Amino acid sequence: MTSINLKRIATSGGTAALVATCMLFLGSGLTVRADSEGDESHSLEGTWRLQLTVRDCQTGQALRTFPAMFTFAKGGTATVTTAGQLPSLSTPGLGVWHHTEGHNYSAVSEAFVFSPAGVWIQTHRLTRAIELSNDGDSFTDTVNLEIFGTTGNLIATGCATSVASRFELSGE
Repeated sequence: MTSINLKRIATSGGTAALVATCMLFLGSGLTVRADSEGDESHSLEGTWRLQLTVRDCQTGQALRTFPAMFTFAKGGTATVTTAGQLPSLSTPGLGVWHHTEGHNYSAVSEAFVFSPAGVWIQTHRLTRAIELSNDGDSFTDTVNLEIFGTTGNLIATGCATSVASRFELSGE
């Protein structure tokens, strides 16, 4: 059900955008705490540009890649938007994040997905394990997707990875 369904969905026209977008949202939903180290330059806090790659969970083969933007706010909230989905078919991803240890973070987010007719059809939850670089200016992560129907039943799962760089003013 997992990788096979995601691969079939990801390669089928309009639904591919739904699955690809949902891969953008975040993490692993533990207690919210921004950064225990206190050094904001080496914290996840801030806005990031990502290249997200939806993958076959069994083989790791790339199925689709697209850009996204994440904002990790002080206090542990997160917002995500993506070019992998039409804005009319999905809400922005909203979630929480926290520092786990060292350069590692965890996050979770959810977004509501709609049919082209505007009917709510799914909720996408993304669980994300993030590893911040030593200089704090980039990160890589692994993403686990869960797609839920409107009654809360799990209908599909998927996988992705992304690479990110900090979004900053020019010249900084």
